[in-house]
Amino acid sequence: MSTAVLPPDFLWGFATASYQIEGAPEQDGRGPSIWDTFCKIPGKIADGSSGDVACDSYNKTAEDIALLKETGAKAYRFSLSWSRVIPLGGRDDPVNEKGLNFYVKFVDDLIAAGIVPMVTLFHWDLPDNLDTRYGGLLNKKEFVADYTNYARVVFKAMGSKVKHWITFNEPWCSSILGYSTGLFAPGHTSDRTKSKVGDSSTEPWIAGHNLLVAHGSAVKVYRDEFKQKDGGEIGITLNGDWVEPWDASDPKDIEACERKLEFSISWFADPVYFGRYPESMVAQLGDRLPAWTPEDKALVQGSNDFYGMNHYCANYIKHRTGTPEPEDFLGNLETLFENNEGKAIGPDTQSFWLKPHPIGFRKLMKWISDRYGKPTIYVTENGTSLKGENDMTKGQILEDDFRVEYFKNYSQALADAVSQDGVDCMGYMAWSLMDNFEWAEGYETRFGVTYVDYTGGQKRYPKKSAKTIGKFFDALIKKA
Repeated sequence: MSTAVLPPDFLWGFATASYQIEGAPEQDGRGPSIWDTFCKIPGKIADGSSGDVACDSYNKTAEDIALLKETGAKAYRFSLSWSRVIPLGGRDDPVNEKGLNFYVKFVDDLIAAGIVPMVTLFHWDLPDNLDTRYGGLLNKKEFVADYTNYARVVFKAMGSKVKHWITFNEPWCSSILGYSTGLFAPGHTSDRTKSKVGDSSTEPWIAGHNLLVAHGSAVKVYRDEFKQKDGGEIGITLNGDWVEPWDASDPKDIEACERKLEFSISWFADPVYFGRYPESMVAQLGDRLPAWTPEDKALVQGSNDFYGMNHYCANYIKHRTGTPEPEDFLGNLETLFENNEGKAIGPDTQSFWLKPHPIGFRKLMKWISDRYGKPTIYVTENGTSLKGENDMTKGQILEDDFRVEYFKNYSQALADAVSQDGVDCMGYMAWSLMDNFEWAEGYETRFGVTYVDYTGGQKRYPKKSAKTIGKFFDALIKKA
């Protein structure tokens, strides 16, 4: 039986991202993002689709808010399309008032409905013009200046209303999937069968560094110009999976587990909390990791008011011997789904990478809390796909017991981390409010607690998980 251990002001709700749900790519003056461009390249998206329509949330905000109210959600994390706010993206380019006002009104409507807005400034959809103009994330001077300007425009428009800000969503994905494997926009990779441009051995580390500096710069603007009068908080959201050794008796596998966490999480969190990159990365990458100038270090170190945590699953980790490949980004190791005894880390889902392992959530929360001095954590994404869900009948899809079980186990793991491990967690946003455009997987993979009928006018139908997740949190949150 669950015990109420979470604080009375704990925020639970759902998360989405602009390109995955909004549609309306040209409506009211929006400019193209790198994802609009990437989706047009044959073979990049599993089903050849794009976010052109998606859930049509740009035109269905009232439906989305009604859905949130129906679930009992206390908060909603959503992202802004930078190219909707500043179509060409740059600091000297015009602001699109219609696009900006769309978000201001949406925030007003959420607040009027009693739902707390949590705003992500950047969830991967860079204005395409900035990529073509100067190389996007690879150009530190230009990118940092343009992002900082964009952030200031948004803070000015809605800083008095929004109290929870996220600068970047999962910079690991932007850097590695965008500039190493080429699976995500803009698709850079050393593999010339996939892209004419890219250097997987250097570009991801440059992109990651520039994202950190841009984060620090935006945080400085918020703290210097808005925080005192608006009273909000700001941080960055980092993704990370839990790790267990492939061979629990092999010290090298145990050591590789720590290295995997450092290459995925500490790559960004160590600079934010300690002003430096982890030693394991410096040892492997050397001068491919950009050096910290005193100015950049001053911007980045201490730049989190909270830690944004995205988490889904776990892996077994097996060390590798010998010299790592130049394009290696894991830390000279393998990530596996079965250990040396053939035991699976978790059940299969529709996503090849996602095997649920709830105890790993608790363990990772403690690892983050211990390493970074007990920061306040907001879980900004957590959820699962369901094997074969897209091929089921609508009736079967609505009975998503596997997802219900996932949320039950993960919410309990979070509660245990708080009550038994002393973790400070103040929020949880389930991924996702509704089925949506799942990036390179297109529409074949569904993560929503709401079924979206893509051929029936994007009509929304709440699944069983939409109706039960609130009950789990009601039981875990102390009454004021």
